[in-house]
Formats: sequence, C-alpha cells, structure tokens
Amino acid sequence: MGARNSRMKKIKDQSWRAGVCGVVLIILTAAGQARAQAVVEGVVSLPKAAPPPAKPPRYQGQAGEIAAPEPPLAVVYLEGRFPAPTNAPPKVQLWQKGLQFSPGLLPVQVGTIVEFPNGDDLYHNVFSYSKPKRFDLGRYRKEDKPAEQVFDRPGVVKLYCEIHEHMRATILVLETPHFTRTDTNGHYRLANLPAGRHTLKVWVDDRRTLERAVELKAGETLKADFPGQ
Repeated sequence: MGARNSRMKKIKDQSWRAGVCGVVLIILTAAGQARAQAVVEGVVSLPKAAPPPAKPPRYQGQAGEIAAPEPPLAVVYLEGRFPAPTNAPPKVQLWQKGLQFSPGLLPVQVGTIVEFPNGDDLYHNVFSYSKPKRFDLGRYRKEDKPAEQVFDRPGVVKLYCEIHEHMRATILVLETPHFTRTDTNGHYRLANLPAGRHTLKVWVDDRRTLERAVELKAGETLKADFPGQ
C-alpha cells in the first residue's frame, strides 16, 4: 500500500512539473514572438498651427476663455493585409472640453464605438455630414448621455458643434489595426508590427497623405522619416 501511494505521488509530481514547464514554455514563446515583431519610427514634418482669431468668439453661458485648439498632428498607419479582428469592437471617447473637441484628431479602426461626453457646463451638439458617417446628436448637457456612434466605414469624418461654430474635429476611420498619432514635434513610433512588405502612410490633412513602401524585419526597428515637401 505504501509503495502504491509513493508511485501515485511520483506520478502527480511529474504531471505538476510538466504542467508548469508547459506554462513557462508558452510564456517564453509569447515573449519571443513579441520581441520578434517589427518596429517603425521616425519624424513627420507637420504644418504650422493656424494663428488664433483676433477676436475670439463669445457664446451665451460661456464661463472663462475658450481653450486653445489641439496643435497640428498627423496619423501614421501601416496598410496591408492583416487578420480580421477577433475581439469585440473597442470603445473610445472624444470629449468636448473648454469649448473644444478633445482630441481634435482621433484615429480609429473600422467598427470602433465612439462616445461624445460633454465636459462643459453648457449645451453642446455634435454632428457630421461626412459620407463615411452622418449623424446629429442634438443638444445635450454634461449630465446627459448621448447615443454612441459606430464608425463602420473607412474614411475621414469631420465633426462640428451646431452651437459653437469654431469647434472642429476629425475622426480618421482606418481598416488597419496598426496606427498611431504623432506628437506635437512630429515624432511617431509604431510597434508590434508584422514582418513583411507593407505600405506606410501618413495622413497630414485633407490635402496631404504621404506614403512609402517599407520592408519590416522581425526584431528590427526601421527608421522612416517624412520630411516637408
């Protein structure tokens, strides 16, 4: 009986060790794959910020000054054939704060759900007449919850506020999962990219989209700048 118990204990110990080793192997494999993915980084030449109006607008119910708009940024994205997403569509927020949209430029993947919370103590309205997404949320206050919008078609969606005519924002709806915004100096970094030949694109504004062919190698960082024209 004692010998049988000893054999059973030995078998359980071996099974436990095998399970632990399997988990460790999976973790190491995943870490190795993460390290093997490619990175691309660089600098984009950004347009100059528009000068502020000589006489800022004043609106009924406005308290304090209107916040400065977001400085010019660009969206950098990798175009190619990538696996279809398996997770549920993400949900992001585009705020209205200081009588400005925040962020002023929002890149999202097709299928993303966007919320438009009001952070100001007055009414706002969000609408768009852009072909990829036409909607009008009506007027609502901070305590109200406007309807969420699903951005299910690629393209450029321009946002406006019916009450505050100076407010502007852009949602760039992309078919790729690989994208990022530059910082205010034009620097960008795209990580966790698949190796291979792809097209790297930069959306600067409605009039300028730049692109170049790139070949990404696993575990390496490619430098790709987009200087001014």
